[in-house]
Amino acid sequence: MSTNKQTTLKPLFGKENYMLMIVGAVVVLLGIFLMTGGKNPDPNVFDKNLVYSKMRITVAPILILLGLVIEIFAIFKKNKI
Repeated sequence: MSTNKQTTLKPLFGKENYMLMIVGAVVVLLGIFLMTGGKNPDPNVFDKNLVYSKMRITVAPILILLGLVIEIFAIFKKNKI
């Protein structure tokens, strides 16, 4: 005798999880974009202030780490379904 049980599989991630993953990816990409910085006006002259600016050294790495934290949170957040 075989029993016909219907098993319903819940999705691993819900809509909110995916939205948080997208937000995390955008924050990481924004941090990478800010880390690249701008173009040096004269390529023959090394401008220490452009290379070691607060945006490249402080803000961009913080945004990248924040984006990774958002990604981890999105993965571990329980689905409401």
